[in-house]
Amino acid sequence: MHIQFAELPVSDQDRAKAFYTDNLACQVIADQPMGDSGWRWVELAFPHAVTNLHFIRRADASPSAEPVMVLVDDNVEATVASLKAKGVEIVSEPQQAPWEPGRTIAEFHDSEGNRMVLASR
Repeated sequence: MHIQFAELPVSDQDRAKAFYTDNLACQVIADQPMGDSGWRWVELAFPHAVTNLHFIRRADASPSAEPVMVLVDDNVEATVASLKAKGVEIVSEPQQAPWEPGRTIAEFHDSEGNRMVLASR
């Protein structure tokens, strides 16, 4: 059995859900109430990925200064161009990874201010 989740801290579940479905083609797997707090179990799947994304409540309004997730992509440059065209904030343009020659990386912020890394295979 293979079950794997990546938990992503968010403040606004609807905004985060829209960001990932609109910009990264994620599909909604679940969107169900979790008690009386108004918080929901929101689970998204990346296209052709083994890992699903689940939103957890952020403790405060401050996003992490460090990247919270690395997304491996076949064409980092094309994905960055697509994200830019949709108004996504690019933190660093595609460049060679300093720790691995031949691997391309770039960074962007999601709707919640989380820093994400795109990396080639």
